[in-house]
Amino acid sequence: MNERILELFQESPEAYVSGEEISRRLNVSRTAIWKHIEELRAAGYEFEAAPRKGYRLVSKPDKWQVAELLQGLKTKVLGQKVHVYGEVDSTQTIAHALVASGASEGTLVLAEAQTAGRGRMGRAWHSPAGKGIWMSLVLTPKVPVYFMPQLTLLSAVALCRSIQKVCRVDIGIKWPNDLLIKGKKVSGILLESSGEDERLKYVIAGIGISVNLKVEDYPEELRSIATSLAIESGTEIKRETLVQAFLLEFEELYALYLQEGFSPIRLLWEALSVTLKRPIRTHTPMGVIEGIADSLDDSGALTVIKGDGEKIKVYSGDIELR
Repeated sequence: MNERILELFQESPEAYVSGEEISRRLNVSRTAIWKHIEELRAAGYEFEAAPRKGYRLVSKPDKWQVAELLQGLKTKVLGQKVHVYGEVDSTQTIAHALVASGASEGTLVLAEAQTAGRGRMGRAWHSPAGKGIWMSLVLTPKVPVYFMPQLTLLSAVALCRSIQKVCRVDIGIKWPNDLLIKGKKVSGILLESSGEDERLKYVIAGIGISVNLKVEDYPEELRSIATSLAIESGTEIKRETLVQAFLLEFEELYALYLQEGFSPIRLLWEALSVTLKRPIRTHTPMGVIEGIADSLDDSGALTVIKGDGEKIKVYSGDIELR
C-alpha cells in the first residue's frame, strides 16, 4: 500500500494530493491513509499537510549510492567490501554475523536505519532512515586485548579529523569517544571485540553520525543535547563523501598506530579534545571523582587531578564536563 501511495505522489510532483482522492483511487479509508502516511514518514519521507488541500511529498529519504561510494574510495583495505541494508536492528549485530561467516578486515556494514542502534553502556542510539551514517567496520589488529581503549580513541580521532575536512565545523572529542559541536553530541562510537589468549581476534567499530537530521527529527528529550552536521554547518552533507573521508583517515592512522604505537595517536587526540584542562565529574567503581582532566596516559586512560592534588586514572565510564 505504501508503494501505491508513493506512486500517486510521483504522478503529481510538488502538488498536493487530497486524502479524498487517495481514498477513492486506492479504495481505503481516510484513517488508513493517515496511518500509511505516518509509516512513510517514519521511513524518512517528508510530507506537508494542509487543510482542504491534502498532502504534498516534500522530500524522499536519501539512499546509499554504493557504486559512487566505491568509485571514490581511496583506501587499500577498509571499505573495499561493503554490505548495505535497509532497516536492521543494529549494524553491529550484522557485522558480528559476517565475521562468523569469514568476513575479512575492512568489511563495512551500512544501514539506512536501525531499530535498535546501540551506544556505549547499553544506551540506545537514535538512527532514523536516510538521515545519518550508521555503520560498522571489521578490524583484525594483531594487538593485545587490553589495547582496545587505544583503538577506541584512534576511531574518535579519525572521525573527528574527517568531519573537520568535509563539513568545516568546530568539532571536538569528549573523552573517550563522543564527538561534540557546541556541547551537543553529533556522533558516538562503540567498539566490540572478541579475543583469544589475550590477543584480539577481531574488533567491530560501530560508528553513528547524525548527518542530515533536522531539529524536528529528534525526540523532544534529545533536542537540547544532540545535533547534526547539517544543523551546525547549515548545509546538507553527502554521506558517501564523509564515509570515504573517514575510511581513508582511519586507514592512515591505523597504519601509523600499528607501526609506531599509541604515542602519535595520543597527541592527535589531545589536540582535538574538549575535555582536557576542564573540570569534570565521573562515577567510577571507586566512587564519584571530581577534578581537572589533565592528560591521557599510554594506555588511553584519562588522568584527573583532584582538588587535593592527587592524580587518579579513569579507565572507563562517562564524564560530565563542568
